[in-house]
Amino acid sequence: MIDARDEVRSRIDSAQSSLVELSHTIHAHPELKFEEVRSSEWTAARCSDLGLTVEMGVGDLPTAFVARAGSGPLHIAICAEYDALPAVGHACGHNVIAAAAVGAGAALAAVADDLGITVSVIGTPAEEGGGGKVFLLDRGVFDGVHASMMVHPGPLDGLRPRITAVSHFEVHCTGKESHAAAAPQLGVNAADALTIAQVAIAMLRQHLRPTDQAHGIITKGGDAANIVPAHTSADWMVRARTIAELAELKPRVLRCFEAGGLATGATVEVHDVSPDYSQMEHDDEMVELYRAATEPLGRRYDGPEFTASTDMGNVSLAMPSIHPMIGIESAGAVNHQPAFAAACINASADRAILEGALGMALTTIAMAGTGVRDRLLASGGYAR
Repeated sequence: MIDARDEVRSRIDSAQSSLVELSHTIHAHPELKFEEVRSSEWTAARCSDLGLTVEMGVGDLPTAFVARAGSGPLHIAICAEYDALPAVGHACGHNVIAAAAVGAGAALAAVADDLGITVSVIGTPAEEGGGGKVFLLDRGVFDGVHASMMVHPGPLDGLRPRITAVSHFEVHCTGKESHAAAAPQLGVNAADALTIAQVAIAMLRQHLRPTDQAHGIITKGGDAANIVPAHTSADWMVRARTIAELAELKPRVLRCFEAGGLATGATVEVHDVSPDYSQMEHDDEMVELYRAATEPLGRRYDGPEFTASTDMGNVSLAMPSIHPMIGIESAGAVNHQPAFAAACINASADRAILEGALGMALTTIAMAGTGVRDRLLASGGYAR
């Protein structure tokens, strides 16, 4: 175990410039969900350069990949993300996630056979509203994996972020055009349908649980001020503490959109844009092993936990998993703000790549040499 720890430290130190370069390259070329052609290729290529065997296009997703090393019975997956957000680019720091995953996988590749493990770096596209991990679960890419992990940058370190269930959907309202001044009575205002729905949702919030959330944006509000809008659309997200509570909440929100259509005479259609994300169930033993690996690096876990949603939650319901937050210096900015995107290539973000990689590698080594190994092997690994 001591030799393995020394080896992964050495491997990460030697790959430092390569990992930081990967992070900065992905950051400079943001690509949206399912469009991460260059980002996935760069990430996979770095895995190959560092000794892992790569398969591209897994799970019928062109921007997904698996990079693997070792052939031991205990199979650990490290998830890499690399998609960006519209307008604000890598304001969630997926460039850091990808580089840290590569670093951990490359370090573990050097000791995998000695530890009796198989390590897979799984490139997972479209975390930002596309549900890439859900598709990969359903299509067998995680089959046989006993446990999974990843690290995610944030304004603070955190061991158990509050990961809530979420549904992503789009709404389309169809009415009838008319001249807004000469003959407004001949029109059916699709924009009014969305306005009524938003007012209804605002009133509904009084009666929701504190952990329930509903929020969205108008993506099309009309074509001209003097034309009664006939076609409008919106993107919405509904979140709840668990997938069961989400199933209770979502119909209540959808009825608000139905009310807008009923009041105006517009037709309302709702389409899911991704599979629903579940809550995150953090594996307690893995969390404590990660804490033990990272506190000596200076990581502190005495602040508030971050709240968000991710398709890593679905993975955590399928197998033991962790999704700790690794803090970077962001001058008060939080994820999804432009200032946070800028912080994701500063010195603290570069340090987070290396410490996140080392933390995951040391956690895996500890798992391979403790009772956790027996528990994971007894589970038989994930099977659809």
